[in-house]
Amino acid sequence: MKFSIQSVYTWYRDLLRNPKYRWWVILGTLVYLASPIDFLPDVFPIVGQIDDVFLLTLLVSEVSGLVIEGWKARKGDLNTETANTPEASTSTASTIDVDAVSVK
Repeated sequence: MKFSIQSVYTWYRDLLRNPKYRWWVILGTLVYLASPIDFLPDVFPIVGQIDDVFLLTLLVSEVSGLVIEGWKARKGDLNTETANTPEASTSTASTIDVDAVSVK
């Protein structure tokens, strides 16, 4: 089995994206960050904070990505719901090019 940072990142991201485990992963990450027991102990300056910063960065980036995807999906659902209304059916989806002319 090959161990790399990319494999850890992929494993963590896949767990976080799974709705069944999402809240457990978030809770576990927060407990790990608050816990005095670390993979790299915080007693060592700078080196001890590397695992915390790495895990916090992963958590923030993935959760923000999930929130943005959910927001876009919800916004897309709202757009498709309004597209089925009678007012939306009278509008056209084509683009119209207009040449601007100055009037004096």
